[in-house]
Amino acid sequence: MTIDMGRPALIACAVLFSGCALFSPVKIDTKRHMLNNIPLDLPSERTHATTLLVPVPDTTPVYATTQMAYSTQTYQIAYFSQNEWAETPSQMIQPLIVKTLRNTHYFSEVLSPPYFGRHTFALHVEILELKQDFTSEPATLQLAMRIYLSREATNQIIATKELSVREPMSERNPYAGVVAANEAMPKLLRELAKFVIEKAD
Repeated sequence: MTIDMGRPALIACAVLFSGCALFSPVKIDTKRHMLNNIPLDLPSERTHATTLLVPVPDTTPVYATTQMAYSTQTYQIAYFSQNEWAETPSQMIQPLIVKTLRNTHYFSEVLSPPYFGRHTFALHVEILELKQDFTSEPATLQLAMRIYLSREATNQIIATKELSVREPMSERNPYAGVVAANEAMPKLLRELAKFVIEKAD
């Protein structure tokens, strides 16, 4: 009678490798999303010999991240594990503000960092909220910011306003929130441009 010494070894190897597979970390693909919509129907203004500086917005700490925020209960914030923004809200929104204000043709120049030279006005923006709210029916995307327009010569704030949009979501999932955010963004930017032009006039 012969004993196959290789068979127990093969079984041991199979058990060992299956155990390794069992405890190996699972790779989770994270989906990254962008905010990139701006209003396309802005009225073209007469160009003035004034310049506007738009620094990178400040952001409320809870939203100063690429993590995508949502709420399922009042007073509660959580973050999706497999969906996030491609950049932080301030990094995504600042160029949209600049492009929108340039498209009005009101200012001779709309400047952004790294430029910090002389300018007529400065528009400081604080992003207050960017989250998907599942406490309502339908779920909504909530976007809010506070804006301050100041005159460079006096370094004084001449106007301030809080802007907010609640955009219904077509479904209760992260991607529907991204779509709603890109629908809300032009609405808020249109109000921002109108306010800045009125106060700078």
